[in-house]
Amino acid sequence: MSSPAVDAFLTWADKGLVDASAWQIVAYTLLLTHITIASVTIFLHRSQAHRSLDLHAIPSHFFRFWLWLTTATVTKQWVAVHRKHHAKCETAEDPHSPVAHGIETVLLRGRELYAAEAANAETLKKYGHNTPNDWLENRLYTPHATLGIFLMLAIDLALFGAIGITVWAVQMVWIPITAAGIINGLGHWWGYRNFEAADASTNVSPWGILIGGEELHNNHHTYPTSAKLSVKPYEFDIGWGYIRGLEMLGLATVRKVPPRLTLGEVKPVADVKTLEAIAAHRYELMASYAREVRAACATELNRLKGDGQQAAAEKLARVRKWLHRDEDKVPANLRTDLALALADNPKLGKLIAMREELRQVWTKTNVSAEQLAHELQAWCQKAEASGIQALQEFSRKLRAAHA
Repeated sequence: MSSPAVDAFLTWADKGLVDASAWQIVAYTLLLTHITIASVTIFLHRSQAHRSLDLHAIPSHFFRFWLWLTTATVTKQWVAVHRKHHAKCETAEDPHSPVAHGIETVLLRGRELYAAEAANAETLKKYGHNTPNDWLENRLYTPHATLGIFLMLAIDLALFGAIGITVWAVQMVWIPITAAGIINGLGHWWGYRNFEAADASTNVSPWGILIGGEELHNNHHTYPTSAKLSVKPYEFDIGWGYIRGLEMLGLATVRKVPPRLTLGEVKPVADVKTLEAIAAHRYELMASYAREVRAACATELNRLKGDGQQAAAEKLARVRKWLHRDEDKVPANLRTDLALALADNPKLGKLIAMREELRQVWTKTNVSAEQLAHELQAWCQKAEASGIQALQEFSRKLRAAHA
């Protein structure tokens, strides 16, 4: 025989305090996990780790509280681990590189890799500077980091009853799966690249919605101090939309966005100022060069097929996606095929060889700016005397570049 107390408990366990439908519970879960994602990308990543924007105290404190409540994340630890990732990217010291540790390790044990590095006192000391150090941080968020997530469990249970445990479990795995797994793993292993950044970063998707814009990881590694992660017209960074909203409300100040190349009059010769502009916009310029290479490759493939040279066309097609990549990024098993394909196609070979020569201009650190400007002038002269239209036009573009 049941008692009123038992009946009340069973009713609560079945329906919770709000008696929500299944769809309402799903919507609640998605909303709260999205707020968590927004807190990570806006506060932890863009504001704290990279200082690409300054946040007003109101959103700053809200994000800190929310991350404590839903992730048990300590700001200094997250920032330190992420800064070390950029400083040691793709090396054995990188806390979560699939290049160094393997894609399976990062995908399946990303949270463990993060926890191990977050416990490294040397990492915190070297990379965790200029993070919150107030009363709340020192008395609540850091020493009682896990208290928040258990408070969140109590809230979910109170609202939805027994199903609240499932809601809470989804909240707890959301960041480890999306950030520690997908971004740190797939974001250095699979996807497309707008820019030939020094690391293996990729854009997982051009539409950064599910993970707050962090899907645009190659863009981020190219311009790490930018508050905006989208750079192409077809890309969308929802986190940037939120930042613009905060800025319009006077709650955020953007410090930096991706640089935009300005073209002016074509100078007779490239000078030191031209060199400075090219160095500042080298990723954008090399992306432009890559488009020229792809166009030339497509033209050559059509010619080979039209002439019935199927074997030569297939050889070039096998390596076409690597033509515009830095030499050290080309897989070892394809380097011979690439060299043979370029030997059979002198125009493409010239484009690739001169791409590497141009890249060397801004990677040298042991010569003066005047000497580098002289080398840039020589490159432009060589390009314009090549008889290759793409090189001639690109040389003129370089001479028109402004910082």
